[in-house]
Amino acid sequence: MDMLVSLAPIILMFVIFYFLLIRPQQKRQKQVKQMQSDLKKGDAVVTIGGFHGVVHALDEDTVIIQSGDGQKLTYDRSAIREVKSQ
Repeated sequence: MDMLVSLAPIILMFVIFYFLLIRPQQKRQKQVKQMQSDLKKGDAVVTIGGFHGVVHALDEDTVIIQSGDGQKLTYDRSAIREVKSQ
């Protein structure tokens, strides 16, 4: 019984860490993965490097993004940070 009482603060700390840090991070990763899989031609996107453009073409693992001046650059899908609302 004394051992259980002495382990209670450690268990409580782990539960708090899980609900405040680990679980929200997992939810965010799931949302980002869903957003990257839902990409479609014509979406306005921002990459993790801050490049703004429009999806020109899609492949299974890559995305071709067209910039405002017409240049086309190829990125991995995982490099897409967000889809901007138009």
